[in-house]
Amino acid sequence: MAGSLAPSAALSDALVILGAAGIVIPAFARFRITPIIGFILVGLAVGPYGLGSLVGQTPWLYHITISDPEAIAPFAEFGIILLLFEIGLELSFNRLWSMRRLVFGLGAMELAGGALLIGLALMSIMGESLYAALGLGLALALSSTALVLPISGTQGPVGRAALSMLLFEDIALVPIIFLLGAIAPTAAADGGAVLLDTLWRGGLVIMALLLAGRFLLPSLFAQAAQTKSPELFLAASLLVVIVAALATGAVGLSPIMGALLAGLLIAETEYHNEVEAITKPFKGLALGVFLITIGMGIDLRVVWANLGPLAAGVVGVVVIKALVTGLLLRVMGKGRGTALETGILMASPSETTLIVLATATQAQLILPATAQFWQIVTAIGLTITPALAKVGEAFAKRLEAREPASADLPREEPAGDRAVILGFGRVGRLVGEMLAMHDAPYIAIDSDPRLVREARLAGLPVLFGNVASETVIDRLDLDHARALIVTMDEPVLVSRIVKKLHKLRPELPIIVRARDADHAGELYRAGASHAVPETLESSLQLSEAVLVDLGVPMGPVIASIHEKRDELRQQIMEDGDLAIAPKLKSTTLRERTA
Repeated sequence: MAGSLAPSAALSDALVILGAAGIVIPAFARFRITPIIGFILVGLAVGPYGLGSLVGQTPWLYHITISDPEAIAPFAEFGIILLLFEIGLELSFNRLWSMRRLVFGLGAMELAGGALLIGLALMSIMGESLYAALGLGLALALSSTALVLPISGTQGPVGRAALSMLLFEDIALVPIIFLLGAIAPTAAADGGAVLLDTLWRGGLVIMALLLAGRFLLPSLFAQAAQTKSPELFLAASLLVVIVAALATGAVGLSPIMGALLAGLLIAETEYHNEVEAITKPFKGLALGVFLITIGMGIDLRVVWANLGPLAAGVVGVVVIKALVTGLLLRVMGKGRGTALETGILMASPSETTLIVLATATQAQLILPATAQFWQIVTAIGLTITPALAKVGEAFAKRLEAREPASADLPREEPAGDRAVILGFGRVGRLVGEMLAMHDAPYIAIDSDPRLVREARLAGLPVLFGNVASETVIDRLDLDHARALIVTMDEPVLVSRIVKKLHKLRPELPIIVRARDADHAGELYRAGASHAVPETLESSLQLSEAVLVDLGVPMGPVIASIHEKRDELRQQIMEDGDLAIAPKLKSTTLRERTA
């Protein structure tokens, strides 16, 4: 009887998890909210403190709740391992080296400063010991890569600043876990010999993994790739992750240290894109299980009973981290709006905070009750991160609106009687080159000081400024501008700028880079003269090439491409409230000859 019930319980739990993934991810994606929040809320609802507590009175709830939270714990741990492996795949040694100054300068100061202030506050206010304050300070100083980067992006000033700090935190996660595990014996007793033993054995294992990765991984994945079997390629990827995790775990280090190291090593091979693509679904689902277990650990009755201390904990962590991050960015020369927005966005704890808290608990540096308190604080912080992003953006706009004009653009370079390019990245620079080729004067503006400096050294008319600021718009002298070209890849910001500039100069031609057909329709409604969807034409050309290579006659291919283009034009016309359908591309030589 017991044997027949166990599979039923396992299947019931699997049904809840898969059902949560199937409902949460699409529902939250529709509202552009990260699924992380959804999984935590699902865990809260189906866990032993939610609907699970009512199974005795309402038996049918058994089928939509998690009956045995401990049974899914191994899957949650595997999710953490795959998360760190995925981070390693994104953090190649080359990428780290190219960003070394920001990552190891700004990122190190932000993490150390936040951990120090939080630790001192915990020691002075809550009476925590030195080791407990160290573990809690390092855990709570971390910020969420999974939440922050999708909100901020990586191209704008806020996104680049956040990326550099998050990269360092991702790198520092392994040393933090190693440190907490290594000092655990000395926290319980004076075990210096044990600490030294852990250090040298861990060092040997890491060196062995680095050497094995350099010489064995390329041939391993080459053999797997030659079979052209996705199953074998997946098996090889998971084998590398599990072997590395077991190796570091065997000598007293955290298994996720080996997972991150495996990711870094694979990132140096030509197979990293395939590995990332084939393991990503497993990482997402396993991470969802981990987040569900976090939600299951939140008892709303405990939250209500400790509402004051929990609110104080959340506010304290957010305020300290926002101040540290914002002040450091100001010291490094970032604008006040950028510093404020980035500081508030980075202020909440991270999903990796939960990993460090679990490590500190296992190392007996903090009590389980203390860990549970800060886990609830972390879960609340993760949930309010999107709201913090909105607050930071609103405050940054107000602050930038009050900045003096001289802080953005020098007065000796007016933009009159020229085309004005907003954004001088890859697309903006190419537009500028084409304008210069035809002797059409232009002036460009960008908020990336490195791009501006390189362009100025090349003799190009590019100025530094934040186009979201009212004072920058005033200094552009749009009364004499011939056309405005908006090239940034930030859809929300671009729509806002187009709407604002169209109100100022309704007759000014505004040509805008759009992300897709929906974005193009939104830009036309905002007042754009011409919105160019960058993905549509490349997709049509790719489809044409594929069909021709498959042997489909050229005539039907061209006809179908024209039909699809007309369909997209009609869609954009309807979405943008236009009288006539817009052009998606200029007439080519082939079309004219045809």
